[in-house]
Formats: sequence, structure tokens, C-alpha cells
Amino acid sequence: MRAILRSVFLALAMTLALAVPASGGLFEIGLAAYEREDYATALIFWRPLAEQGDVEAQHNLGLIYDMGEGVTGDDAEAVKWYRKAADQGFAMAQSNLGFMYESGRGVPKDDTEAAKWWRRAADQGHASAQYNLGVSYADGRGVPQFDAEAAKWWRRAAEQGHVLAQYNLGVSYADGRGVPQFDAEAAKWFRKAAEQGYAPAQDSLGLMYEKGLGERQDYVKAHMWFSLAAAQGNEYAQKGLDIAASRMTPDQIAEAQRLARELMEKHQQ
Repeated sequence: MRAILRSVFLALAMTLALAVPASGGLFEIGLAAYEREDYATALIFWRPLAEQGDVEAQHNLGLIYDMGEGVTGDDAEAVKWYRKAADQGFAMAQSNLGFMYESGRGVPKDDTEAAKWWRRAADQGHASAQYNLGVSYADGRGVPQFDAEAAKWWRRAAEQGHVLAQYNLGVSYADGRGVPQFDAEAAKWFRKAAEQGYAPAQDSLGLMYEKGLGERQDYVKAHMWFSLAAAQGNEYAQKGLDIAASRMTPDQIAEAQRLARELMEKHQQ
């Protein structure tokens, strides 16, 4: 199971989605400017709203300073505006503030504070915060190390379609960490991430088919998934691809290649 156990815990992902309120007015004018990359005009309209306590404007102002869009990047200013929105309970800002604490940008690095803000966002159903909180529990950073809690948060994010959470939940089941060891459940979550094009999940699903773990042994499907992962530069998948091909007939290889092309074309549509 060596290939399944690798890369269980992935780099933390920051939520950078732009907040869009239901109401129109000045915010919408700023949003239209932002979308045409006129960041200076977006700031003109958003800053007064942010200073008046508009939570979406506060978050987006933090995002502009965070990304250095139209302004010199300023982590401390980004944290200032994220915090104002986070204190009002805005989940995206809470998630981003957690990332700033985790990475030590604009504030001293503090894993406990990062986990605190991710939990607040996670409790509101924010998928990236749920994923990041799961990583915190898996690694024991800012919270006690607790595999079952990690799996719980990954499941919540995975059920919302978060690809890294789907993959990590698959690894949890394959390895029996925080959940009962269950190959069929591992294959289920690897498949969900693989179908989103995530190469490590495609490689892991290929291995499940090659070994007959959680799926009926099928070298054609193993070759297909290995091929898709190898096309993205996954070196483990290339090794799996060579092994699978050595056990297949030319017709089986041709069928696997056809299936891989069809899936790639489907994703490109």
C-alpha cells in the first residue's frame, strides 16, 4: 500500500473567492471595476463601504491588499480588513484570516489562532476551512492530534466537492486512520477526486484497480487512471502505467487509451 500512503496531508489552500452581496449600488459599481481589472476604481467605491462596516467590502479590501491588485501588497492591511469582516462572522474572511496566521503573513505565525478562525468558518459550512481544520487535526498543529476529527472535517468538505478533502478522506479509509479501514470507501472518495482531474487521486484509483482493492481487479481501468495521472506529470502513475501495461494485451491497452482520451475530452468541454 506504499503508493496510497504517500502525500496524505497536502499544502493548505487559501480561500480567495470574491464576495458578492445580494444588494446592488456602490458595491456593484466597485465589483464591475474589479472584474475589468480596474482595481483603483474598485478601491474608491469599496473603501468607504468597508469603513462603514460593510462586511463584503471589508473582505474584498483585504483580498486586494493580500493579492497586491492595484496596490502594493500589504499583509498587515489585508489582515486588518479580513479581521473586521471575520469579527462580523463572515466565513470567507475567517478562512483567509486563518491562512494568514498559519503562514505568518501580516501577523506572527500562530497555529492555534489559525485553527480558531478555521473552526469558526468551518462551523458555518465553509469547505476550504473544513479541509484546513482537518489538516490541523491530522498534523496536531494548533489543536491536539486527532485522526478521527481530521476525517470528520474532511468528510464535511468532501461532501461539498472539495477535491483535496475527497482525496485525503480516501487515504484515511485506505489507511484506517480516524475511520475503519475500508477499501471500497477509499475507492469511492478517490474516484470523486479523480473525476475532478486530481492526479494523486487518479494514481491511487489506478492502484486500487490494479490490486483489486475496493474495486474488481481491472487492468484496463487501472491503465486508464494511471495514464490520466501520468499525463499530468505524476511519476508514481508512470510507474503504475508501465506495470499495468506489462500485464495487458495490445487490445486492452488500446481500449484503456481510448477511455482515457474520452475522459480527457469530456473534462475539456
